[in-house]
Amino acid sequence: MTRISFPTPETMNAEQLRVYQDIIQGPRARLVGPLRAALHNPELADRWQKMGALLRFGTSISPRASELAILVAARRWNSQLEWHIHAAAAQDAGLPQAVIDALLLAAPPRFDDVRDGAVYEYARQLLQRGVVGEAAYQEVLAMFGEAGTVELTAIIGYYSMVAMTLNAHHIPLPDIDTPLPLHPVAGNAEGVLTELPKAQS
Repeated sequence: MTRISFPTPETMNAEQLRVYQDIIQGPRARLVGPLRAALHNPELADRWQKMGALLRFGTSISPRASELAILVAARRWNSQLEWHIHAAAAQDAGLPQAVIDALLLAAPPRFDDVRDGAVYEYARQLLQRGVVGEAAYQEVLAMFGEAGTVELTAIIGYYSMVAMTLNAHHIPLPDIDTPLPLHPVAGNAEGVLTELPKAQS
């Protein structure tokens, strides 16, 4: 159950309603996830939704690579709603189901595409250690260039903020009858951050 109230069009003030209209008329087309909480501060929600739209829809990073990085963040933070939304988006973007399933179980994924493997390792290291080793960094840099490497890092950071917001406020899945997709892995019964393994070689 959620810990806070969510503004609705009927209860929003004029500034909240303006931001709400911008959100539903943009590429998202609906108000979901952390923006439901952020609307308590409409200026925050406005800037949040613009950054989110840019990072999800307006970078040089392909949807497939972007959604993979988001899934790594969702699994690391055990964010149910983030996983629920972006597992479907990753499928639509062409990420192999076997990769999605491995991430769901926090099992070592196998990548047939070297670019997928590079994105996974970059995101894995950044989320687990707070830094990226030189080899992983240089591989991503060679693939995406400097601007793309900055964008990928920003995507990982942004979706970590999203996950923390969803987790802190207990923001539920859109359909209350939908089962939670993420389960604790062995040795992580308390639901703390999930350890992400290196990919299979």
